[in-house]
Amino acid sequence: MLLAVDVGNTNIVPGVFASDGRLVADWRWATDNARMADEYAALLGWALADAAIARSAISGVVLSSVVPPLTNTFRELARRYLGVEPLVVGAGVRTDVPLCVEAPEEVGADRIANALAVKRLYRVPAIVVDFGTATNFDVVSAAGEFLGGAFAPGIQTGLEGLASRAARLRTIELRAPGQAIGKNTVGCMQAGLVYGYVALVEGLVARIAAELGGPRPLVVATGGLAPLIAAETPAIDVLAPDLTLQGLRLVYELNQEGGGQETGIRGRELGARGQGRGAEQAAVDGASGAQAGGAR
Repeated sequence: MLLAVDVGNTNIVPGVFASDGRLVADWRWATDNARMADEYAALLGWALADAAIARSAISGVVLSSVVPPLTNTFRELARRYLGVEPLVVGAGVRTDVPLCVEAPEEVGADRIANALAVKRLYRVPAIVVDFGTATNFDVVSAAGEFLGGAFAPGIQTGLEGLASRAARLRTIELRAPGQAIGKNTVGCMQAGLVYGYVALVEGLVARIAAELGGPRPLVVATGGLAPLIAAETPAIDVLAPDLTLQGLRLVYELNQEGGGQETGIRGRELGARGQGRGAEQAAVDGASGAQAGGAR
């Protein structure tokens, strides 16, 4: 089985894939730079046990990290506790996604994984909107190239900024209030944050689509707060909460097979596009037995 780990600034999302590509379990943890490999290994051990997955069933690890200290932490975890050398997505790793940007080395591994996933599992051209610490807009051309995108503060980041810098504002529940005209402090904050970000998404998607020209790009939303915004706008076509994990799986498989193209090099698309959506999450029955053969 394959363990895919997406380390972000706010959350760490690990997921386990069966050998047939099914995502059989995934979790969301708060990012803590101070935690040691031993502590994350204990957390992973509890999670695997709860999902009835034996640690010995993990035969491969793929890692995406935008937090450098935790990159080494999870490297150590994979080596010491799982006995495998992790594939860390970055420069030199085969991705089948040409990076048509000025500084390819600056492109985050999660953005590359998202681009590969939307290219293989959905269709291109596409815009991936990833709702995390920042709200990322990642643009993939009709040829499967990563063209760049846009960054905006994340919704939770915006809320924390308001609550910390405005004396009479506080942290609130992030939900759609049902009307844009708030009648109290909480309603005003919810309207500004939720509907403000809806307008942000609609506006940037429209501008990006106009710059791309050609057929309308598919808009795919992912990230922890994606369901909140996707429910409020027709601009989002697909809600794919496990898009980054699926992309990491595809990067891992691509490198096991020896195909693809190195990160950061412009060029034509090398791999055939997969058809249809990725596998649905399913329960693992007897994961420590028959499926211990591992992921490709």
